[in-house]
Amino acid sequence: MAPHRVRVDTLAPAMILGPRETRHLHVLRLREGDEVRVFDGQGTEAAATLARLEEARAVLTLGERLSGAAETPQPVTLAVALLKGDKLADVVRAATELGVARVQLLVTRHADVREIGEQKLQRLRRVAGEASKQSRRAVTPEVLAPVPLAELAWEGRLFVAQPGSAQRLTDHLSWDAPVTMLTGPEGGLSDAEIRALTSRGAVAVTLGPRILRAETAPVALLGALVATGV
Repeated sequence: MAPHRVRVDTLAPAMILGPRETRHLHVLRLREGDEVRVFDGQGTEAAATLARLEEARAVLTLGERLSGAAETPQPVTLAVALLKGDKLADVVRAATELGVARVQLLVTRHADVREIGEQKLQRLRRVAGEASKQSRRAVTPEVLAPVPLAELAWEGRLFVAQPGSAQRLTDHLSWDAPVTMLTGPEGGLSDAEIRALTSRGAVAVTLGPRILRAETAPVALLGALVATGV
């Protein structure tokens, strides 16, 4: 079995874990002297040893640096409209597994959800952290607070999922600059929103002949990117 992975703020000769992560070590029945892996969410990973295990506190000692899972040639941002219920958690989890560097939440015209509380935003960030641990990434994506769609800024290329488009992602994708992938809310993006984005250089691309749910579209778009083999 692969060693347990622990997210830490900074890799240091001695790293102290708080009650939450320490409880997890107890659940896994780890003992002092056991090996774990530590990563800082910024791309650095290393071996570590469980030097001390108390009821609500643990100490890890740093070992050799390791190479983490490969990342995309350029950073990928998922720009996704606010969604109802717990759908965003599922999107953030899948996006992390599929290699995004950040998730930018959006407020769009037809969205049923217009804002997100700080508590839910922090939960989404925890979901990203857990997903990076599970998927063996050394990078934890940022989850950024919502901005209005009109204020979205991006570097490189922006691809927008749009039903009815005749353009395919693979016909336009190159890795010479950062990539942003954008999907809309349950009610879809308005024609005016699509025109505004394409006037700024975005490319509207198809996700196939069927209409996908708002929580499925981001995964499909990112899956098409991953399928290019990068």
